[in-house]
Amino acid sequence: MFIRTLTFSLLALIATSLPGVAQQTQTALVAGGCFWCVESDFRRVEGVTDVRVGFTGGTTSNPNYDDVVRGRTDHLEAALITFDPDQISYDQIMHLFLRSVDVLDDGGQFCDRGAHYTTAIFATPEQSAQAEAAVEAAEEELGQSIVTPVRAAGAFYEADDFHQNYANSTERTLTRFGWVERRDAYKRYREGCGRDRRVRELWGDSAPFVN
Repeated sequence: MFIRTLTFSLLALIATSLPGVAQQTQTALVAGGCFWCVESDFRRVEGVTDVRVGFTGGTTSNPNYDDVVRGRTDHLEAALITFDPDQISYDQIMHLFLRSVDVLDDGGQFCDRGAHYTTAIFATPEQSAQAEAAVEAAEEELGQSIVTPVRAAGAFYEADDFHQNYANSTERTLTRFGWVERRDAYKRYREGCGRDRRVRELWGDSAPFVN
């Protein structure tokens, strides 16, 4: 498996140096349980130009998917969100993210259990104050303390191509539902996991990605 490694603190510099990438491009790195769900949600947001899924927050170099999801590393599933700040701000990204997850669950997210499925915001030194303010605002809205921490951003390890944009892929894969398109497998997984039901229960009308 080929996994590309990037140091998050350098991502903005790298992105703005690439041909054809707008100089305004910025990134946000978050962990919200299943990285397919976070990716799928934020690909729908105006101003978000790309979302890549992978792993961060751990000490193991070049982790692979199987090791992470089986709890053999200390990494979390994560999503790297690239956005145009002329269209959407980092503060808005944080607002949307915190209201798209169960910020009261410190044992995983929804049907996915284990530390590798817990939530976190991985912030650069420049983003840290904004991220902390977003957490405080979420706590005030809920009227209780939340468990989603703000952590220092470090290395982000991109997952292999199989896992990228899974929720929109028409490629077929073998699942417990049989040979189905990945996007259909994803829909069944998300519904069965109860993600939207719990987010709606917790956040009500503030939940941005549920009907």
